[in-house]
Amino acid sequence: MPKIQVNGAKLHYTDEGAGPETILFAHGLLWSGQMFEAQVNALKDRYRCITFDFRGQGQSEVTRGGYDMETLYQDTVTLIEALGCAPCHFAGLSMGGFIGMRLAAWRPELLRSLILLGTSADAEPEENIPRYNRLNFIARWFGMRLVAAPVMRILFGQSFLADPNRAAQREEWKKYLIANHRIGITRAVKGVIDRQSVYDEIGKIITPALIIVGEEDVATVPAKAERIQARIAGSRLVRVPRAGHSSTIEESEAVNRAIKAFLNSL
Repeated sequence: MPKIQVNGAKLHYTDEGAGPETILFAHGLLWSGQMFEAQVNALKDRYRCITFDFRGQGQSEVTRGGYDMETLYQDTVTLIEALGCAPCHFAGLSMGGFIGMRLAAWRPELLRSLILLGTSADAEPEENIPRYNRLNFIARWFGMRLVAAPVMRILFGQSFLADPNRAAQREEWKKYLIANHRIGITRAVKGVIDRQSVYDEIGKIITPALIIVGEEDVATVPAKAERIQARIAGSRLVRVPRAGHSSTIEESEAVNRAIKAFLNSL
């Protein structure tokens, strides 16, 4: 699988499909570009589709530092330029959305459009931080297996978690979660917990924007998506029934329809 050296970190990426325009997918915390498999399969007949793994996650290098959002933003800028895909459509889920908003606010010439999924422009709510720090401590010293169950309840909605027909799929994603590199994800989680708000920054975004949120998202609740939609002029909001924080996995067809409709309207 291809790797690229970016700002002192070797990042894993995939590059599929062909077309005059590129969609770059940026994953959520604790996952990898693999969470966009259904979207890549649905769009690669018309677009060049690139996924990448942030440092410390997926198949990318675990570096000693550089997990703050501003460094990850710089990593992404360098990646876009190195792969020659600007201006691109940028689809970011949760953590990926944190980076997408920074790109659209600070380097709008790199983007054709912005697709934000299950994300927030605010700093991490203070009430979440003690719990996330506890889970992170356990994951760092004892491994993800001990915290997999509560983390799954954060990352997926109740419809997905309770569906008996999706037991095998749940088990598959639980295995991916447990397989995370303990040091890499500990550093990545800290970067997310410590992030600064960009709410004041996103008012300057003029890039066409689509905001998608799962109606069962407990990590970044729908009200967070509504705040973003109200702040970015002309942006559109789609709420996905029966989806939690990982909507690209949970309700992939609904997400694909929303993305296709948005891209076709540009």
